Amino acid sequence: MASTVTANALPAPETIVIDGHRTSCDGGGGALGHPKVWLEIDHDKGFVECGYCDRRFVERGGPADTGK
Repeated sequence: MASTVTANALPAPETIVIDGHRTSCDGGGGALGHPKVWLEIDHDKGFVECGYCDRRFVERGGPADTGK
């Protein structure tokens, strides 16, 4: 029986908890990463995701911080 992969079956993005609401992301892979981009966390959501690598940056103490 063939299985179907849906968006819900994808693994969760890497989550990085940060202090503050601005950060940068370069993919973390050195030469295998991506161009450095600056990201700003939306205060209502409490997180921002990198458009290149889907890393999720969560503001410590913000609405998306689960304390894990």
